[in-house]
Amino acid sequence: MTLGSTVQNKTAQDDNVLTAVNPATGKVVHQFDCDSAADVERKIAKAQDAYQLWRKTSFAERAALLKKVASILREKNHEYGEHMTVEMGKPVQESLGEVEKAAWCAEHYADNAESYLETEVLASDATKSYVQYMPLGPVLGILPWNAPFWLAFRFCAPALMAGNTCLMKHDPHVPACARAIEEALELAGAPDGLFQSLYLQTPAVEAVIRDDRVQAVSFTGSSRGGAAVASIAASEIKPAVLELGGSDPCVVLADADKEKAAEIIRISRIINAGQSCIAAKRIIVEAPIYDEMVDLIEKQLATLKVGDPTDKDNHVGPIARPDLRDNLHRQVQETIDQGAVCVMGGTLPDGDGYFYPVTLLKDVTPDMCAYREETFGPVAVIIKADNAAQALEMANDTPYGLGASVWTADTAKGEEMAREIVAGQVSVNGIVKTDPRLPSGGVKKSGYGRELGPHGIREFTNAQQIWVGPVKS
Repeated sequence: MTLGSTVQNKTAQDDNVLTAVNPATGKVVHQFDCDSAADVERKIAKAQDAYQLWRKTSFAERAALLKKVASILREKNHEYGEHMTVEMGKPVQESLGEVEKAAWCAEHYADNAESYLETEVLASDATKSYVQYMPLGPVLGILPWNAPFWLAFRFCAPALMAGNTCLMKHDPHVPACARAIEEALELAGAPDGLFQSLYLQTPAVEAVIRDDRVQAVSFTGSSRGGAAVASIAASEIKPAVLELGGSDPCVVLADADKEKAAEIIRISRIINAGQSCIAAKRIIVEAPIYDEMVDLIEKQLATLKVGDPTDKDNHVGPIARPDLRDNLHRQVQETIDQGAVCVMGGTLPDGDGYFYPVTLLKDVTPDMCAYREETFGPVAVIIKADNAAQALEMANDTPYGLGASVWTADTAKGEEMAREIVAGQVSVNGIVKTDPRLPSGGVKKSGYGRELGPHGIREFTNAQQIWVGPVKS
């Protein structure tokens, strides 16, 4: 592997090489050789061997390692954050925040895994009966590029604390991030084989899923990719957790705090250049305040600077890949052609890199492209609803069901509406976010299973029922 240099003699299409391209410049920054079949076999065997020892460790021993990992993440925050900024264009301040959030996740599970997995005593006809949560074995995480560190620790911190070992197949475009995550575990003194990165092109992962030693799969990515992973895992009768796409609605009712809603919508829509599954993608505004909200959101978006993600003064970095930018621009242009009004942005910029301007589309209707498809970029889409009932209908008018938000001065009304929204998580008067303390996941084509919180750590455990006789008289 080579790091920190421009390599031009191989291309991203080389099946034997993982090539990272800086999306701010369009130039190759480094390449990693893919694992051979022998490398993969060795890593899976090591994960299986490590599991036989790790599953017998105490929660205290596991927690000590995870806390050391968190310390290393903080010590190397700038170095690790730079990998994200270079490989996928995350603005530097967001990169530093993501490494810190990964450290928090490691610490949270170190502190809470034992209570989350506490044995549950259940009354029955037995003298004693209970459920205990046992590890499964090596588990595989298949991860995307858009939050390389956070998603890795969302996967591995609970799995490791439950007594499993982890194999991580990260996105081919962020190999240095994958290596850095692996390095943090190594520097913390993780047992050999406890956590390993697999450097593979996407098609090669099927064989890993099918390997008898791999007991479960966690996948974060597109609905199309999730369907493929789910079908493979199901054919092998293995559990899977899927966190997939989203077209998250943000409902703003007439009595909402309009200024605060506009501020949070700006943050939610634009973080990571809008490349977030749980971003507010469809902003549904009740008619009496529609024009005012359009103006407020435009003013919020106008404060943002697009540019070099290494510059702390810039808020929005590039789109991660040219094909993603091309598709985003297609969605914007198609929506405008269908009758939406482009308030700002919407034009491909000249120059190097895969930048896209902060864009605001208003008067979007349910028959338009940006309403029907998930937009993955800095594009805010505003839709008018005649009333709260129609806003709710529009919120649910999507094949996805990941996150949603409701803004209203009447909190009870917001909670009532949240119960009617078909989504895995709903925020009332706040931003939709992932938090180690709370379960996260989706329904419909946004996936199944949960990550984080007490629910997430139990996904990759065997809820083993124990019945101890004799039968009670």
